[in-house]
Amino acid sequence: MSFEKTFRTVIEPFIIKSIEPIRMTTRAEREKVLQKADYNLFKINSQDVLIDLLTDSGTGAMSSEQWAAIMRGDESYAGSQSFQRFEKSIKDIFGFKHIIPTHQGRAAERILFSVMCKNGDVVPNNIHFDTTRANVEFQGAVAEDLVIIEGHNTQSYFPFKGNMDVKKLKKLIQTVGRDKIPLCMLTITNNSGGGQPVSMENIKAVKNVLIEFDIPLYFDAARFAENAYFIKLREKEYASHSVKSIVQEMMSYADGCTMSAKKDGMVNIGGFLCTNDDLLAKQEKDLLILTEGFPTYGGLAGRDLDAIAVGLQEVLNEDYLRYRIAEAQYLGEHLAKIGYPIVQPPGGHAVYIDAKAMLPHLKPLEYPGQSLSVELYLAGGIRTVEIGSVMFGKVDQTTGEETPAEMELVRLALPRRTHTQSHIDYVIEVARDVFEKRQELTGYKITEQPRYLRHFTANFEPKK
Repeated sequence: MSFEKTFRTVIEPFIIKSIEPIRMTTRAEREKVLQKADYNLFKINSQDVLIDLLTDSGTGAMSSEQWAAIMRGDESYAGSQSFQRFEKSIKDIFGFKHIIPTHQGRAAERILFSVMCKNGDVVPNNIHFDTTRANVEFQGAVAEDLVIIEGHNTQSYFPFKGNMDVKKLKKLIQTVGRDKIPLCMLTITNNSGGGQPVSMENIKAVKNVLIEFDIPLYFDAARFAENAYFIKLREKEYASHSVKSIVQEMMSYADGCTMSAKKDGMVNIGGFLCTNDDLLAKQEKDLLILTEGFPTYGGLAGRDLDAIAVGLQEVLNEDYLRYRIAEAQYLGEHLAKIGYPIVQPPGGHAVYIDAKAMLPHLKPLEYPGQSLSVELYLAGGIRTVEIGSVMFGKVDQTTGEETPAEMELVRLALPRRTHTQSHIDYVIEVARDVFEKRQELTGYKITEQPRYLRHFTANFEPKK
């Protein structure tokens, strides 16, 4: 009797066909880079970064099939074959009636909230990410976060910490009134809360509340495949289901979605907006034409549409998703062994360090996440991103008083199909060095900032 032996090592389910060189830098060089960038890692040039974990958005490697699709790109202004393939691929997976291409996810968000929201409205979400929140607030609406209590506990091992608190959702609707809530969103996976997934059970519970009040449900679907894979792993009734069928069921409960294809679309640029509402689709396409482009290209080249069409199918491959989740788990487990308080369990696209717990000598408005991010770059050329009071602190525009964020996190986002095992081991080695001198890390203050999305362009300096 023969049997298939299972090995513990999860290998990359691909081979490397093209490479990009890394320029090695010294600590002295990185000190100068940081000073020139006003200690904002977004302002550092890519050639000055050794391992770039700033974001998983548009930073991954495309497959040979995607590059082949790019060569098939039809650049006709209207009704191109590329759009037809793009639309067919999305309808096959997501099932929505209207597919509207955009140049990236935040463009889809801007169009959605411009059409659906007005001043004084409230938009509930598990946790809004930065661009989502900014686009809601730009319309004069309120972005309300309703994640479950476990979502604020970095050390809880609850399997679906991205879930929305259904009781809070119902109370919010009853308090502000149904007419003030044009839509409800769920971010899958919940990026701002540690890349944590939302369960199918929770999606259905949220939908049931919304049906009661006739409120549409939209997904921020940037990492839809990773969320579906977590459902397969952690909800017993879905263990034997394909990831694609899980995605299709998830989407069946929604009225539409926004999507940054730069995440689980496996491409470097692009996104889309979906809806089942004919009237909304017309309004959204009218705005699209005004600001993005014709409805069959939406600010993208035909070749980009073709690359997305292929990438959305490739991301459903379970060998890839197994490797993807294992990569984050490997990094997270090793950081935890060193002593880092990470968001447990590790998410799908990133590992999140609890900087508040790691650096208790720094106050929230001394930006411990920024301090840790700067030190990781200085020590080893690793670029990460703060997800704490720099990104989500609320500044009163009249008094200038600032309220810190609920959590002070540092995200190590893993680009798709990009880094080797030795790259991750190098990150762990640098992190160990930083951890050993954590008590020496200083706080930071903001010296200049814009009103919206300040983390992208703000200037910092170390506190003395």
